[in-house]
Amino acid sequence: MTFVVTESCIKCKHTDCVEVCPVDCFYEGPNFLVIHPDECIDCALCEPECPVDAIFSEDELPQDQIEFIEINAELAEIWPNITEQIAPLPEAAEFKDVMPKKHLLER
Repeated sequence: MTFVVTESCIKCKHTDCVEVCPVDCFYEGPNFLVIHPDECIDCALCEPECPVDAIFSEDELPQDQIEFIEINAELAEIWPNITEQIAPLPEAAEFKDVMPKKHLLER
């Protein structure tokens, strides 16, 4: 089992989750974070830390976010690991409640 970062993170990229992850399984892209499914230990520490509710347990993922399982796995293989909290994107507040925004994902 793993946790999955979903569409809500796009254009926000808060990193509160990164700070609490005991195994450093987050990876950072230009405007999105992902969790490496093979590294996640299912500890659930990250989920309540996300201010935009973008992190879900794989078995509790909303139906319209299922594709993010594959997106997290794919991008975790090519993006750099992030292990420390950084400031969210400047436009995070503006995009907090914007949906859909998958089309804004920068790979």
